[in-house]
Amino acid sequence: MHSQSHPDKAIEPSTPYHHGDLRAALIKAAEAELTDKGVEGFSLRGCAKRAGVSHAAPAHHFGDTRGLLTALAAEGFRRFVATQYETMTEAEPHPQAQLAASGLGYVRFALARPALFRLIFSSDRPNFDNEELCNAAEAAYGLLVENVTATCGAPATIDDIAAVWSTAHGLADLLSAGRLKDVLAMPEAERDAMILRIVIRALSPA
Repeated sequence: MHSQSHPDKAIEPSTPYHHGDLRAALIKAAEAELTDKGVEGFSLRGCAKRAGVSHAAPAHHFGDTRGLLTALAAEGFRRFVATQYETMTEAEPHPQAQLAASGLGYVRFALARPALFRLIFSSDRPNFDNEELCNAAEAAYGLLVENVTATCGAPATIDDIAAVWSTAHGLADLLSAGRLKDVLAMPEAERDAMILRIVIRALSPA
């Protein structure tokens, strides 16, 4: 006769997951853990508790803390790119407007998910040799190059890429850290318009 409290069943969450769903649930829990605890306080046990599974479940799927942070970073880059594409759909279809909108999306992502933003751009905890993470990061860089190339009407130079990237990233980093308080205090539409202007100015002739 099987006992309903059999310890082998401890890894089952209160709501059953399919394999892929459990992985996604753990990544979602990992973002919440990262947001609350930071990289320093991040733990597999904390993620498991948030996801409602046994403490062994994250290790089973991701191996160790770095493995879970690597998977979270890959998902972070995918969301980062998706936010830029979403913002680009709000803009006019010509290249300059699309480039500016991608920069605005960059900042929006950082403001909405500051902990995830710091993980993908400022942390050495994820394993950037991991294929999934490498591909996700390259897709983000590819979008930048594509938009700069389209705006310049020629293959993007490293100068052009660095100008746009450093402008968008600098704004995102400062704003997500709570700096530039006057900008943060602006009405959202006014702030967005300012960000669009600044991103385009990065490619303006000297």
